[in-house]
Amino acid sequence: MKTYSISQLSGLFGLSRSALLYYDRIGLLIPSDRSEAGYRLYTQKDHDRLNQICTFRNTGLALADIKKLLDSDNAPSVKILENRLWEIGQQIVDLKRQQQVLICLLKEMTSDVYGPAIDKQMWVKMLQAAGMDEPAMMKWHAEFESRSPEAHHDFLLSLGISEIEAKDIRYQSRRLINNCQ
Repeated sequence: MKTYSISQLSGLFGLSRSALLYYDRIGLLIPSDRSEAGYRLYTQKDHDRLNQICTFRNTGLALADIKKLLDSDNAPSVKILENRLWEIGQQIVDLKRQQQVLICLLKEMTSDVYGPAIDKQMWVKMLQAAGMDEPAMMKWHAEFESRSPEAHHDFLLSLGISEIEAKDIRYQSRRLINNCQ
C-alpha cells in the first residue's frame, strides 16, 4: 500500500507541513499510520480526504464546517453548503454595492461635473415646454450635429444617455441633415 510522508502529501497539495500538523491536531486529517520512527504516514484514503478538504477550503468554508461535512451524513452537509452559498450571495451583493459606490466616487473625483444636472427626461420636458414636438427636437439635434458633432456627442452623454442611444440619435441627426441637403 502506497503511503505519503507529511512532506510528500503537503507538497502534492501546495500546503505547508504546519497546515497538516494543525489538521491532525484538530482532528480534521489524522494520519492513518506511523513509521517505526514515529513519523506520520498518510494513505490514499488520507490523500483523498485532503483533496476534499482542499476543495471545501476553496469555497471559503471554515475548517470546523469542513470537519462536520466530512464526519457526518448528507443531511447536515446540505445545510452547511446552502448556508455557505447564501453567505457568498450576500458577499456578492455587498461587493456590487461597494463597486457602485467606488464608481460614483471615481466619477466625482475625475470629472468637473458631479453627475448630470439635467437628465434626458428633464431636457425633453423643457423642449416640449418651449413648444417643440418630436420632429422639431430632431431638427435641433441635426443642427447641433452639423455644427459640432463631438460637442453634440458629449452633450448627449452628459444627459445620462447610453453610448448606444447617443450614437443612434447622432445617426438619425445625420440622416436628417443628408435628407435636407
